[in-house]
Amino acid sequence: MSEFPADIYTEPTDIDVDTLRNLGPLTGMAGVWEGLRGLDVKPKAEGPKKQAYVERIELQPIDPATNGPQLLYGLRYHTHVVKPGQVKTYHDQVGYWLWEPATGAIIHTLTIPRGQVVMAGGHAAADAKQFEVSATQDSINYGIRSAPFLEHAFRTVEFRIKVTINNDGTWSYEEDTVMLIKGTTEPFHHTDRNTLSRIAEPTPNPLARKEPGLHD
Repeated sequence: MSEFPADIYTEPTDIDVDTLRNLGPLTGMAGVWEGLRGLDVKPKAEGPKKQAYVERIELQPIDPATNGPQLLYGLRYHTHVVKPGQVKTYHDQVGYWLWEPATGAIIHTLTIPRGQVVMAGGHAAADAKQFEVSATQDSINYGIRSAPFLEHAFRTVEFRIKVTINNDGTWSYEEDTVMLIKGTTEPFHHTDRNTLSRIAEPTPNPLARKEPGLHD
């Protein structure tokens, strides 16, 4: 028996256009954030190396999105990371965090300019303060795709990220990227973690800005 409705075309008619009111567990992530104490554990020829990093991430609400009857609210994001005291980009990433109120589904997409894309999924209650999404290379839904060199030398087989919305208004993440590295026998856990503090409020999504009275 399918979990999806028989009518796959008809869109919902009672859509609240104010995304910031409908982000569920993603609510505490909306805005512009800075994290000064990130820690990356990455692979090197001589073994794992720890690297501190500074991160800026902007998560802005998008208009509600529909796939026929499916309704999604979300945040479009851009993450920019540097090493402390440096200007050169250490990591750059763009994508979306999406929330489906009807099912509690969370979708996280990411693209990095080294030839890799990921779509990870999970579930959480609307008021959850902690949630996790994951992807595996062999999944046709929540999967991982890499350009030829990365697939050859640093093959990513699993990805997961756990987000915690903290009581002090910050939020934190713990990320684990499992890699099979050429010339090694054991999987390598490339990990990242950071705590983000808000430096600017989110900008309401375009439809909400056009609705009179919503943000007076």
